[in-house]
Amino acid sequence: MILKTPHNPLEIKITYANTFYKRFKGLMLKKDFDGGLVFTNLKDSGIHTIFMRFEIDIYFFDENKVIYEKVRLKPWKFYRPKKPAKFILETKKDKLKLKIGDCLDFI
Repeated sequence: MILKTPHNPLEIKITYANTFYKRFKGLMLKKDFDGGLVFTNLKDSGIHTIFMRFEIDIYFFDENKVIYEKVRLKPWKFYRPKKPAKFILETKKDKLKLKIGDCLDFI
């Protein structure tokens, strides 16, 4: 899968976390990660970085795939966005230069 960004010609490979197990595992225990992980079929928008080895940027999207909140988390932290997300994108810190209001296309 490819994620096309509006401000950066970079295309990154994305993986979908669309099952309970994939959402639960996320990026835990990975030594490194160069792509993006998109969470779908969400019942809860809370995020944790337990058992993670690096900082991540997290983007919260509405139903139109518009970013309404962004946060950076170090390992062993928890975060809950101000409102429920339709999609969540996790990337390694500083991988993408996205901002609130950007609309993305997950291909």
